[in-house]
Amino acid sequence: TERSEVGVALNNLRQQNSFDAIELLTGDNIETARHLANKLNINFRAELLPEDKIEIVKQYQSKNQTVVMIGDGVNDAPALAQANVGISMGTTGTDVAIETADVTLMRDDWNLVPELFTSANATMNIIKWNFGFTTAYNLVGLSLAAFGILPPVLAAAAQSLPDVGILLNSSRLLTK
Repeated sequence: TERSEVGVALNNLRQQNSFDAIELLTGDNIETARHLANKLNINFRAELLPEDKIEIVKQYQSKNQTVVMIGDGVNDAPALAQANVGISMGTTGTDVAIETADVTLMRDDWNLVPELFTSANATMNIIKWNFGFTTAYNLVGLSLAAFGILPPVLAAAAQSLPDVGILLNSSRLLTK
């Protein structure tokens, strides 16, 4: 894909500091790969077979690196399955790539990739906050109930309050 949005998407990913390395793995010939990689300012490996891509993913994983693979073809499917996170481009992807990937982008828009990571990070932050809030709330509530400060009936009624807080906090994701 030589669309300008790929370069913009990669720059956005770099700004997020989401990745240590971005590399093009392709079955295309070296000259085609070099042209695209130079345009995108990334490293590349060309003329790869599906098993070569799997080995490269495994090499990164053996160094305790999380591998995100983006692909759309039959030759990408095995590496998508091996990667920690496989992302397929839904409108241009083959059925096997779509079925194998963890995430399928339903538009052929590379700008969705950084948005995906922004959304995933925001979701994880909210989950962590919700978990911390619920843990703290329950510890305080159980302590108050255990020491007889909070009557059992009131403690039972108060148990539903954190659910409202969690729902309200989680609803912030709808505005992102």
